[in-house]
Amino acid sequence: MPEVIVKYEDKVIERMVAEKKRISIGRTGDNDIILENRGVSRKHAQIEFNDNAAVVIDNESLNGTFVNNRRITEEILHDNDVITIGKYSLTYHSDASRQESQTNLDGTMVLKTKKQKGLLEQDKLDKEIIVRMGGSVLLGEENSDFSEYRIEHNVTTIGKAKFVHVHARGFLLSGIQAKIVKETDQFFLVNLGRKNKTKVNGETVARQGLKNGDIIQVGKSIFRYLEGHQ
Repeated sequence: MPEVIVKYEDKVIERMVAEKKRISIGRTGDNDIILENRGVSRKHAQIEFNDNAAVVIDNESLNGTFVNNRRITEEILHDNDVITIGKYSLTYHSDASRQESQTNLDGTMVLKTKKQKGLLEQDKLDKEIIVRMGGSVLLGEENSDFSEYRIEHNVTTIGKAKFVHVHARGFLLSGIQAKIVKETDQFFLVNLGRKNKTKVNGETVARQGLKNGDIIQVGKSIFRYLEGHQ
């Protein structure tokens, strides 16, 4: 069965196994997942399940619902997607035990935390870039020859060779160190060259599905991935 792991400041506070077709998320005690914070609306969001997919839906909440750092109204969830609601993060995947809590707070407080402001500002800027570029984008963060690169090919090569789409820097880096490949509605990063030279969010990968906001490191070059809707 699918599950949602709820964390507050990186500490696991609840594991919710999805035993029904819809689970509600909010501040009050009549929700399936209760987030005890006034930055969370009473009926903030819900996750609906069917045989093939899980969809998170924001209930027009005051402070918004984010998936992989992008504000959403409705989004299909993939394994290990991170939903951010207020100060909580909810990771979607499968199998665990269930815990519950209670709260009776009234009224939703507008969040003015540095993290919340940063999420909203970054989300706005990222969406503007995606619209302007017309699709998924790599942002050059460090040791990059560009600031923005549109991923428009089914295969985008990364490495030290002159003919690759994206040039990367680093000692002992292969001519074609990695590639980004499009499969159905998602892009994947695949390592082709030397081991330990291709990373996503600090972890060495051989093949990894990309999510909005992922930090890609090839050699000494660092990029941030923005997911445009396919």
